[in-house]
Amino acid sequence: MNGKTGGSVQPLILQNVVKRFGAFDAVDDLSFTVNKGEIFGFLGPNGAGKTTTLRMILDIIPPTSGRIEVLGSASAIPVRRRIGYLPEERGLYRKMKAAETIAYFAKLRGVPGKEARDRAQKLLEEFGLGEFARAKNESLSKGMAQKVQLLATIAHDPEFLILDEPFTGLDPINQATLEKLIADLRDEGRTIIFSTHTMQHAERLCDRFLILAKGNKRFEGTLDEARAKFPPKLIVRTRDPADGLRRAPGVVRIDALQTRAGEDPGYAVELARGVDANVVLRAAFDAGMHLSRFENTNASLHDIFVDLVGADGETRGETSGAIETGEAA
Repeated sequence: MNGKTGGSVQPLILQNVVKRFGAFDAVDDLSFTVNKGEIFGFLGPNGAGKTTTLRMILDIIPPTSGRIEVLGSASAIPVRRRIGYLPEERGLYRKMKAAETIAYFAKLRGVPGKEARDRAQKLLEEFGLGEFARAKNESLSKGMAQKVQLLATIAHDPEFLILDEPFTGLDPINQATLEKLIADLRDEGRTIIFSTHTMQHAERLCDRFLILAKGNKRFEGTLDEARAKFPPKLIVRTRDPADGLRRAPGVVRIDALQTRAGEDPGYAVELARGVDANVVLRAAFDAGMHLSRFENTNASLHDIFVDLVGADGETRGETSGAIETGEAA
């Protein structure tokens, strides 16, 4: 696996893409880009339009309007051998053996027979499944089967990977294994876009991400860029009243924290944008407060997601999911 790429073309560009099913806009005026060699998270609640967008990128379904460019091509079909796709609806041929499965998908994407078989065996050994090369897929655990399907996705050495909800159904150990595999593939030079509604994976993996809700883009950028849009918060642990904190300039809100056994009570302090946390620390000391903890916390991706999406995607999700599934069928 060498991670070769085709020149300096940007792997993915979407401009003003719309997908309409009847009177329903599953994707509404969506524009974003994916840069070469990055992991790009495509985030949103169920039914937000993620899978519909990925299917349009792959030219499985056409957009109603807008422009999509994949690896410099107006359609993914001419460059499909440079792309690896792991669909959300996964499945393996139950009676086929693991190595045969990987080699079969590699051959479908143009890899000669012997080379495909050699690659399959090498990948299985590299990712800890060498002893299961001749095992039938129906005998594999769910985690092993999902790993086989991912290996089948990368066996033809694609430069651009599209993974739709790759962590669904995996236990924490296999999720961690898959996270490492995705990071390793990026480090080899591949470009990866994956959709998920689980923020922990995106927070650990993504170089940049997009948040989608009701088919609309709510944010595109890095985690630091997203955090910059949110007011800073402080965690202050003390047995003293919060009066000294309230006197500090720039304090917008103070909430009591839940207290567990062995720790002091405390407060979550929200600051206005641009306020230096040291101003609050000085105010606390000037008021004679005794602090056991003073921490400047950043918003998590979960916090950002909830703030940007809220309940928007949840109501729509049931309808949109049904429409997306029906269209794919």
